[in-house]
Amino acid sequence: MLSASVCATVFTASILLLETPLEEIKNILSSSDIPESYISVLFKSIGISCITHISSELCRDSGETAMGAAAELWGRGALIAISMPVVKGFIELVGSFM
Repeated sequence: MLSASVCATVFTASILLLETPLEEIKNILSSSDIPESYISVLFKSIGISCITHISSELCRDSGETAMGAAAELWGRGALIAISMPVVKGFIELVGSFM
């Protein structure tokens, strides 16, 4: 129980500490010519990766290795699903050069 409360406290503190740098990065990316949809996919990917890693490690720490592997698999599938617009844009860009 103590380790769960420590994890929750560290997670909350991490989010609060990263709020300002992430906002600054978002402002920098917004001022570039990168479409907003690509920036959104980038931040969603970072979030999914962090949540997937934490979830799978928590599962492994509690002795549920198979569930940890399933969490990682779900995370990979989610990343593939949200990156489809970027892949589509890349394929269209390559097609316009040919």
